[in-house]
This record gives sequence, structure tokens and C-alpha cells, in this order.
Amino acid sequence: MLRGMWVVPLAASIVALGFAALLGRRSLGRPRPAELLWAVALSMYAAASLALFLGVLDGWSEAEYRVYWLFGAVLNVPYLAAGELLLLVRDRRLWLPALVLLVFATAFAVARIRTAPLDAAALAADLPRGADAWAGDRLALDLARLYAFPTYAFLVGGTLWSAWRMHGRPELRDRFLGTLAIAVGATVVAAGSAFALSGNVVGFSLTLVTGISVMFWGFLRATRRVAAPDARRPA
Repeated sequence: MLRGMWVVPLAASIVALGFAALLGRRSLGRPRPAELLWAVALSMYAAASLALFLGVLDGWSEAEYRVYWLFGAVLNVPYLAAGELLLLVRDRRLWLPALVLLVFATAFAVARIRTAPLDAAALAADLPRGADAWAGDRLALDLARLYAFPTYAFLVGGTLWSAWRMHGRPELRDRFLGTLAIAVGATVVAAGSAFALSGNVVGFSLTLVTGISVMFWGFLRATRRVAAPDARRPA
């Protein structure tokens, strides 16, 4: 087992937790429902990365794998996408059905992943493949695809559309570059699923920490204050 790799998912967990704390603090200062959902999503990311850290460090327990799968593979991206939806849709009447659906989907996923049978032999791998671990419950495996694939497409599409709307406006350069970086970071994390499918813990861990770091940098860049035009400068 590549025990030395534990430091990488631990770093991803720390970065995600710092990101979530920043979002939560901003939401407390002024109501920002989208950022509150992102804070929840990043907390899930931190929990999943911490479970991966523990699994790599001293072998996987059933509880660790359930946390890793639920918060990393199934629920994380839908909460990021829900935050993006609240940013894009200004009509708050549409928020309630979306949030009710999110709560229902969360409750169903928690109940299924908590009770689904796990193959104990599969947990002996450095990074157990979902197809092996959930061999006795195909729905627990398929929830990752059913939840994450369409919401990832919406998240990246919405983020790129937001960036396109800012393109060509010099005063929004930081926001434009930061928004693009968020989309790139989310794509890096999603690309890591290819390593997870093959059980490559090194590649998967590196994409986790790289993707979340790029997303964090993008958010910090996108939320910089827009400089006020200099009144002394000639038009």
C-alpha cells in the first residue's frame, strides 16, 4: 500500500475545509444562499477527502468507504450545481422546488449508502473500485452516475456561461478569470474519476488536491473587489 500518499488527500481535505469556512463566514455576514450551498458541498468534499486519507493511511473500514462514496462520489457535485442554479435563476419562486428536490435526493442517497451491503474483500485495495465494493447493490454504485454526471454538466455549463457574459469587460477581468478557474478546477476533480475507476490512488489523490486548489484560487480571484473607475482619468 502506498502509505506515503496519505498526505495528499489530507491536504485536499484541509484546503476544502478552509474554502468551506470562508464561504460560511461570507454567508453569515450577508445572506448568500448560493455560497451557503457551496459551503455545504465543500464540507462534504473535506469529509470525503478525510475518509480517503484514513483509508490510505491504515486501510479502509466500511464507515470510511461509505463516507467517501456518499460525500465524494454522490452528493458533492449536486450541491455545487444547486448553488450555481441559485446564482443563475433570479426568480426565487423556482428555488423552493429545486431545494426540495435536493433535500429528497440527499435523504434517499444517505439511506441507500448507509444500508447497502459492502464487499469486505474489496476494501483491502489501496483505492477500492465502486464496481467491486458495491457488487451486491448496483443502485448504490449507479447513484454516483445518476447524481453527479448531469449536475456536473450543469455546473460547468453554468459557470462557463457566466464567464462568457463577463468576457471583454476589463473591469470584470478578475471575475472572468476566477470563474473560468472554478470550471477548470471542477473538471480536474471530475477527471479524477478515471483514476478512481482503475483504483489508481496516486492519480486520484493528486487530482483531488489540484482541482480543489484551482477552484479555491478561482473563487478568491472572482470575488476580488471591482476597482471603481478613476474619476480623474479622461474619458
